[in-house]
Amino acid sequence: MKEVAFYQGETEGKLRCGICPHRCLLAEGERGICGVRENREGKLVSLNYGKIVAAGSDPIEKKPLFHFFPGSKAFSIAAAGCNMSCDHCQNYRISQLSSENIPGRSLSPEEAVGKAIDSGADIIAHTYTEPTIFYEYARDVAQLARRRGLKNVFVTNGFIEKGPLEEIAPYLDAANVDLKSFSDDFYRDICGARLEPVLKNIRSMKELGLWVELTTLVIPDLNDSREELNQISQFIADLDPAIPWHVSRFRPAFKMKDRSPTPVSKLKQAFRIGKDAGLNFVYQGNVPGEGEDTICPSCGTRLIERFGFQVRENLLEGNRCPQCGEKIAGEWG
Repeated sequence: MKEVAFYQGETEGKLRCGICPHRCLLAEGERGICGVRENREGKLVSLNYGKIVAAGSDPIEKKPLFHFFPGSKAFSIAAAGCNMSCDHCQNYRISQLSSENIPGRSLSPEEAVGKAIDSGADIIAHTYTEPTIFYEYARDVAQLARRRGLKNVFVTNGFIEKGPLEEIAPYLDAANVDLKSFSDDFYRDICGARLEPVLKNIRSMKELGLWVELTTLVIPDLNDSREELNQISQFIADLDPAIPWHVSRFRPAFKMKDRSPTPVSKLKQAFRIGKDAGLNFVYQGNVPGEGEDTICPSCGTRLIERFGFQVRENLLEGNRCPQCGEKIAGEWG
């Protein structure tokens, strides 16, 4: 257990958690929506600090981050729990807790950074579950990693309060944010959350200097209408048309096992909508060999060829297209 960083006392011994927009009000012995933050004897404590349910090396493309040191290895870590309850969660076995016991094996921040270095990774990725709910651990790891010359990325739902985001931002280099829908009803009914804080935090991450990429899992008949895909595209274009948008194929999971996978044609439609809105980079996900390459937005040269999570060829010269000299947005090393 570790006392958490953001909370305040209320009346009658209750504590108000300040880590995410749920702002759970907890009496003695109660846990927040995330299932891992508890009012214990007048202190709000994290029950998953240093209790890791996943740790290992991944290509950075798996996050997915396509414009952040392509071809690099990331050491991925996760603790159990989440502050959303998405019906389609791919990692529900570790994100949606079904008992009082918090799973995981002990791994201190020092050990996590050491394992990352031993693995040959240049990046630590806080991923698989929501980093916000193991915030204190992620912050401590990120600070140590920065001192050892490693970079840090969040793969996140973007549902975090302003204070925690601003505190950890100096130690983060990039984030992939799940923009799950452009409908508040979707967020409330399918995810148990709200849309507006996510949009606000995407803007804030850009302002704080993080490299940002966005992912939308396209689910048939839920968030795949032309109108909604256009709304997402316009939001990104208005913020920065150079932000990469990953439109990924849904596969049946968790409470949506009876729903059909996304037709590839729907991803191609989302790609066209994004490009028509003026986005420079739209990628198709979960369909190896389809829409994964980085193309120069100026002259159309294929700059990075990918298959799945593998970079087959990278023709960038620094951060520029070798044919026309166009500067390509991203962090290239």
